[in-house]
Parts: sequence; structure tokens; C-alpha cells
Amino acid sequence: MASHVEQNRKNRTGHHSARRERTTENGDLDHDRPDSGSPAEDLPDIVDVVMAMGRQIDDVRVPLSDGPSPALQPAETKFAGQMPAHLGDLTERARGYVEAASSANTRRAYAADWKHFSDWARRQGFSLMPPDPQVVGLYITALASGSASGGDKKSVSTIERRLSSLGWNYAQRGLSLERKHRAVATVMAGIRNSHARPPRQKEAILPEDLMAMLETLDRGTLRGLRDRAMLLIGFTGALRRSEIVGLDCGRDQTSDGRGWIEIFPEKGLLVTLRGKTGWREVEIGRGSSDITCPLVALQTWLNLARIAHGPLFRRVTGQGKHVGAERLNDQEVARLVRRTALAAGVRGDLAEGERATLFAGHSLRAGLASSAEVEERYIQKQLGHASAEMTRKYQRRRDRFRVNLTKASGL
Repeated sequence: MASHVEQNRKNRTGHHSARRERTTENGDLDHDRPDSGSPAEDLPDIVDVVMAMGRQIDDVRVPLSDGPSPALQPAETKFAGQMPAHLGDLTERARGYVEAASSANTRRAYAADWKHFSDWARRQGFSLMPPDPQVVGLYITALASGSASGGDKKSVSTIERRLSSLGWNYAQRGLSLERKHRAVATVMAGIRNSHARPPRQKEAILPEDLMAMLETLDRGTLRGLRDRAMLLIGFTGALRRSEIVGLDCGRDQTSDGRGWIEIFPEKGLLVTLRGKTGWREVEIGRGSSDITCPLVALQTWLNLARIAHGPLFRRVTGQGKHVGAERLNDQEVARLVRRTALAAGVRGDLAEGERATLFAGHSLRAGLASSAEVEERYIQKQLGHASAEMTRKYQRRRDRFRVNLTKASGL
């Protein structure tokens, strides 16, 4: 690895001027282009992919050569005036499927990770293309040591996500990052051994905490009614924050919806979700009191906000008198949980700064998992976990000594 870095330093001066003349066709950095390194501009257009699929039969007939494969030309120049009209709609549909392949949050995170890596590589004088395991090994070393982020040492989980992000971004460009290469795998193993720490879990919102949080909301305003419904639905359904704001009033009502609800007045709610593990159904029963019933809270919000179609939870504007048409961002759920928990004095035994970091959207999921007195398999189903071990990580009040192997062994 050291020899590789030294070689890069020796070649940096000689290659600097040549690099400016290269285009994105050969995959190298183009420092003269203002949009170079932009995660959005750098990704291949889906039109290129569709047209390349149509050329595969012709490509088979081309004699093989030892030279490098030609780069994919931009569709607007190479295929100008040649693209069949019927492919226009097909291309738009393909773009939609590309968007649906991953969540918006994942794409934003991957784009930010790629920009960080691109900026770091450019500062060091490294080329992004083709993927070089030794460069990636140096990058994750810089992340672990803090030199890549102004002294901010990244956690092991963050570094592993960065690696996954780089692999995804390279895959979108038709390239493969060799993560099993010793320059990456061995360095990553050393980072895990040196810096791995137990995960910091968010504080669970327990029923008594939730009731105190609900009392901080103004029932006389649309915003207060909306927030009340969001907290109760999120807690009783053990929903992720993206699942809460992704709900629609009914099936197939919006293109960006992640699920919908069905109301059974005497029973409760049936929530159908598209989550990390595929489609699942979550049953939310009526509460023992109207004050804490998620169904009553939701119906009150929908009736007074006059919502019968589309996104369930929307932005309230105009001094709390107008309900918009677009759904809330999932960050609003985390802010709501944090704000109401602090206002209700949850974990008041801690300093204000420390309390502010304890609460997030996951606090609602952990709260139900920790407080529901039912068999573990029901909690696992509600949370949508594939394993009971994952569910137990959410159970803050679980009796870890319920099974006493010491006494069972006769001691």
C-alpha cells in the first residue's frame, strides 16, 4: 500500500495536466468541468442503459478485440434523432423503477457518501476510476483516524455503510469494487478490532412517558391533533418514522406512498406496509380509553383536517389553519418525539444536552417492544423482524435473568 501511495505522488505532477484533458468517457476525474464529482451528474442515465440493452444482439456479432471496450456515449448525442418514439414512455417507466429500487433516504445517503469520497480522493490526487482497493483502504483508514473529516473519527458502522455505498455507486457505473481485496478486508478487520463499540440505543418511550408527551400537545389546533395521531400510531404500530409518514388513506393513491390503512370502527386499524423486509401487515387495536386510542386520534385528525385521499400526515401551515397536500418528511417524526419528550420531562434526571440525544423515531418502536406484556413472537411480528434476537435488542425492560442457568444446573 505504501508503494502505491508513493507511486501516486510521483505520478501526480506528470498526470495533472493530462487529467484535465480527459473526459468522463474514460472514467477519470475532469477538474475543468464545474459539475465534476456531482453524485447526480456522475450516474449513468437510464436512457443509456435502455439503449445498450437494445444493442446487445448487434454487439455479439462484433469481433472481439484486445482493446478496451468503448465507453457508453450520452444518449442525447449518440442517438439523437434515432430513438424510436415508443421508447420515450419506456424510458420514463425505467427511471421510475430505478427510483423504486431503493428508498429516497438510502439514495440521499449514498449520494452524500460518494461526494465525500470523491472530494477526499481529489484532494489526495487519486483517480476515482477504475475502483482501486488500495485507495479505498486508505480512505477507510482516514475515516477511522479522523483525518478525512477534520478530526471526526467515524464509527465502525458508519465506515461499513460507506463501503456499501461505494460498492453501490460503482455498480451503477458498471464497475465492481473488490471488497475482499486484502487492502480493504484486512484494514476493515483491523478497524473493527480496534474501534468497535457496543451500539448506542435510543431511549425507549414507555406508556407513562407517551401519555405525558401527549399532554404537551394542543388539542385545539390541527397541528396538535396531527402530532397526537402520529405519536399514537407510531407507538402502537411500532412503526419506523419513514413508515409513519409514508402512509396513505387507501391503496394505490400516491406514487410515493409506502403503505395504507384500513379502518375497522369496532376493532381498530389494519396497516399494510412496504418495509425493509417486503410487504407486511400490522394490526393496531382500539385503546382502552378514547384519550389514548390511536384510532380515535387518527379519525379526529382526518375529519377536522378534511383528509379522505392521499397522504395521511401532512404539513400544517398558515398559523395552523391550512393543511397542505404533500406528506411530511420522516425527519419530522424524530423532531416530534424529541421535542415532546423534552417538554414532558422524560428522563429529567439527566442533563438537557444528554437528553436531547436520547430520543428519536426508534424510541417509539423500542417503547412498544419494552412495554407490551405479550409473547415475544407477537412483538416480533409487530416490529417486522426476521429474528427474535433483533426484537430483543428493542426490549429495554426485558428480564434478562428470567431463565437462570446457574440454578438450573444445581448451583
